[in-house]
Amino acid sequence: MNRREKILAIAVGSILVLLGSVFGVRAVLLKPLREIDKKTAALREKLEKVKAERRAYFAAEDLVKKVAERTFADQADQASAKCGELLSRQILSSGLREGDFTRLPASPRKLAGAMEVGWSIQGEGKLEHVIDLLFMAQESPYLHRIENLVLTPGESPGKVRVRFRFLTLVLEPAPAIDRVATLPQLSLDNPKRRLFDSIVARDILRPYIKRQPGTPTPAAPTQALPGPESFRVVSLSEWMGQPEVHVRDLTNEKTARYKPGDTLAGGSIVMVDYRPLPMPGNEALKSFSRVILKIDSEYWAIERGRTLADKYKLTQESLPATLARSSDEIPSR
Repeated sequence: MNRREKILAIAVGSILVLLGSVFGVRAVLLKPLREIDKKTAALREKLEKVKAERRAYFAAEDLVKKVAERTFADQADQASAKCGELLSRQILSSGLREGDFTRLPASPRKLAGAMEVGWSIQGEGKLEHVIDLLFMAQESPYLHRIENLVLTPGESPGKVRVRFRFLTLVLEPAPAIDRVATLPQLSLDNPKRRLFDSIVARDILRPYIKRQPGTPTPAAPTQALPGPESFRVVSLSEWMGQPEVHVRDLTNEKTARYKPGDTLAGGSIVMVDYRPLPMPGNEALKSFSRVILKIDSEYWAIERGRTLADKYKLTQESLPATLARSSDEIPSR
């Protein structure tokens, strides 16, 4: 090996040693940095998780406070007493006799974060008044649940027996809130109550009384025919997918049932419209159903709860989409 080759070999070896040193130093320095990056990423992920849990905690706290505002009290005995007072007022407000009902406190039940208390209610009264009671109990603004509801025929004609449990919660521990002394209650004049009129109209619990042989059919009294104001649309429900129109004869206290295609109020029933719309004459209230009639070439409607005398003409804009597409003869308002 001559001198030139020796110098070349030394240079190559030096380069190799230098490269090895560089890679060795790099490996020694970068490995801790990679570990630091991994720990930093893990800490960021943990921090985001803590932030998400913190947001969920405050959201849950706000929800619990809103729920607590609808509870009767912070103590189980106070909540049970106030709940019983509410049920007693609802029984009287429904037109039922307090003496015809029994109220027994339900056994308290421990739940996760709450105590369940309530009352078992049992009594008898007219079906319409019992439905009023159930409506007021169901629509009570206080935190509650109704269970084990049973309706059976009463011991006397025209009466039904009702049995149900009205339950509420007492939060443990109770959050610090400013509870409203008395929450607003729905009245029986609320449009929601009219949704239950079909239950009263059907009266499926009334026992069948067979006419005795030889009993003459009572003759209809001679009197003037009742006008359209004597017939009220009390229900626009569906039965097995078919809409039904229940019209109450206020004079004879009878209810007739109609279907699309039948004749009513001088026209033919086209459909039952379930769109929520402002109540005609009182736009502050909502009407959730109406029967639509076709009289000659015009369409008319009667809201649920109104009489046949309250029918009004529909404009092209107020028609349901299915009728508006096929009706262009109605003038715009």
